[in-house]
Amino acid sequence: MKKINLILMIIVMLFLVQHTYAQFPMPPKVPIWDANKVTLQLHKISDNVYAVSPSTTETETTKGIPQATSAGFIVGDKGVLLIETMLSKRLYDQLHKLIRSVTPKPIVYAVNTSDHGDHCFGNYLLPKETILIQNEFCKENLAKNYDGIKQFMIMLFGKDRGIEQSVYRPADLTIALNQSLKIDLGRGKIVEILNVGTAQSPADLFVFLKDSGKNVLWAGNPFIAESPTIPWLFDGYFLEPVRNLQKIYDMIDDNDVVVPGHGRITNKKGIKYTIDYVNALKTNVEDAVKKGKTLDEVKATVTMKEFDKGYVLFNWLHYNFNIANAYNDIKKNSLGK
Repeated sequence: MKKINLILMIIVMLFLVQHTYAQFPMPPKVPIWDANKVTLQLHKISDNVYAVSPSTTETETTKGIPQATSAGFIVGDKGVLLIETMLSKRLYDQLHKLIRSVTPKPIVYAVNTSDHGDHCFGNYLLPKETILIQNEFCKENLAKNYDGIKQFMIMLFGKDRGIEQSVYRPADLTIALNQSLKIDLGRGKIVEILNVGTAQSPADLFVFLKDSGKNVLWAGNPFIAESPTIPWLFDGYFLEPVRNLQKIYDMIDDNDVVVPGHGRITNKKGIKYTIDYVNALKTNVEDAVKKGKTLDEVKATVTMKEFDKGYVLFNWLHYNFNIANAYNDIKKNSLGK
C-alpha cells in the first residue's frame, strides 16, 4: 500500500509540475542566452577588485540583447571573496581560471545574490573549505526546491547546458531579513553583504565593497542591466521591490561602480532606468486601480512605450509579469487600507 501511495504521489507531483510549466508564459526565444557559448571576461576595477562578465556585454547590453550572468571577486589578505558561482561547470571553470590568473590564494568566501540557478548552481564545485553565504530564504528555498528550480532553469535556458549536473550544496552562513554582514578583507577593503528584503525575489543579497580606492556594488538580478533592459519581476512581488530598489539606489554615490546582474559595468546613473521604470509602473497601475480597471484593461492601457526601447524581452516581462504583479500587489494593498 505504501508503495502504491508513493507512486500516486509522484504521478501527482509530475502532473502539477507539467501543468505549472504549461501555464508559464515562455520568452520569445529559448534559451534566453546560451551557457554553452558564453565566454567570460575579466575587468579590473581597482587593486585586487575584479568584475567578471560575458564578453558580449560591452556591445550588446545597450542593444537590448539579454546577457548571461555577471560575477566578481575581491582578493583579500587571506584569500578571495567570490560573488556568484554561475550556471554550469563550464562557466564556473572559466570563472575559476580568471581568479587563478590573478591570485593563487584560496576562495575563502562565496556569495550567492539569488536562488536563481545561474547565480548558484556552481556551488557544488567550490572547495569544501569555502564559506558559502546566502540569505535565509535562499538557503531554505534551495534546500526544499532544488530539483524544481533546476527544471525551471532548464525550461528557460535549455537542456544540455550543464544544469542537470548541478548538486545542492547548503550554505554555511546565512543573513537574516533586514540584516547585513561585514567582512574585513584587509587593506581598507570592507565588504558589506546586505539582505534588505525582496528587491526582485526574497532570496536577494547585495554585495557592497567599501574601498579606499573605489566603492563597488554587485547588484544582482534586482538591477539586471542599464537601459533598455527592464527588471524581471516574475517572482510575484512588486511594492516591496519598489521600496528596496530605491533604498539601494539611495545608498550608493554617483562615483560608485555598479556591476549589474546581467549587463555591462555601469554606475548609479546607469541603473536609474530601473528606478524610473518601476516608479512609472507603480503610478500608472495605482491610477488604474483607483478607477476600478481590471487586469486585462490595465494590460491594454499601461503600455509604457517610453520604456520600450528595444529590449528583446520587454513584452514578455512587462505584460506577463510586471504589470500583473504590480496590479495584484497594489490592489491587495488598497483593499487592506
